[in-house]
Amino acid sequence: MNEETILKQTEEHIKNKLSGEGSGHDWWHIYRVRKIAVHIGTLENADLFVVQLAALLHDISDWKFNDGNFNAGPGLAREWLEKLQVRAEIISHVCEIIKGVSFKGAGVKTKMGTLEGMIVQDADRLDAIGAIGIARTFAYGGHKSREIYNPGIRPEWHGSF
Repeated sequence: MNEETILKQTEEHIKNKLSGEGSGHDWWHIYRVRKIAVHIGTLENADLFVVQLAALLHDISDWKFNDGNFNAGPGLAREWLEKLQVRAEIISHVCEIIKGVSFKGAGVKTKMGTLEGMIVQDADRLDAIGAIGIARTFAYGGHKSREIYNPGIRPEWHGSF
């Protein structure tokens, strides 16, 4: 299967899985992250196939929705990519990006080891700022039944995840 077909099938798979998701980790978040990542990746001469696969699959099963299990998302991504017969080294690269891409709390370092990983992580974080980022924050808080504001609840600072 060629790269274009793999990307198209992955896009459809994720669109079907995440359309209508209410926490801010929906299809349109994936769409925006992919567009930003492709733009950055083009400027940085990155492997755009890896960038796009990782951007499309980065929230397939985020740790925040799996009791902190960092392997849930990479596991589902691996199953999907193996089904499409993607080369093993690309699958490993994409899964490593997915495992490390998510924000894990203030003060927690999440350094990526590859250019493609840095690009997808930057694209994901760019989607978390501005008006869309604020809206996503409220959507996620509502999804988790959190109050918008309660002065009795102090911020939690984390030295590690």
